[in-house]
Amino acid sequence: MAHIANVALLVDNYDEAIAFYTTKLGFELLEDTDLGKGKRWVQVAPRQHNGTALLLAKAATEQQKQSVGMQAGGRVWLFLQTDDFWRDYNAMKAAGVTFLEAPREEAYGTVVVFTDLYGNQWDLLQRTDI
Repeated sequence: MAHIANVALLVDNYDEAIAFYTTKLGFELLEDTDLGKGKRWVQVAPRQHNGTALLLAKAATEQQKQSVGMQAGGRVWLFLQTDDFWRDYNAMKAAGVTFLEAPREEAYGTVVVFTDLYGNQWDLLQRTDI
C-alpha cells in the first residue's frame, strides 16, 4: 500500500529552515545528506510523526525562488495536528512563532493559524473527534 512519505517545501536556505523547524516547532532532523553541487536531502518531521516528513528543498530557479513562502497561494497549506493544543501553542509562542490570529474553538476542534519562517500559512489543530 502506498503512502505519502515526503512533502517538498521550498526554502531559501537549508540551515535557517532546519533551525526554524527544529527549534521553533520542535521537529526532529531526520536526515541531512549532501548530494553535491549545493544540493542536500533534508528531511524534518514532528517528533512523533507517522512516517510523513517535510523535504526541505532549496529553491534553485527564479520561479522556485518566487514561490518560497507562497506554496499555497496565500492559503493555509499544512495542518499540524496535536494531541495537546495549549501545550504546543504555548511552546511555539514562547519560541517566537508568528500567529495570525487568536486560538479559536470550531466544531471540529481548537485551531490557530501560524506562519513558518517564509510566510507559508499553517494550522495548529487539535481535533475534537479523534
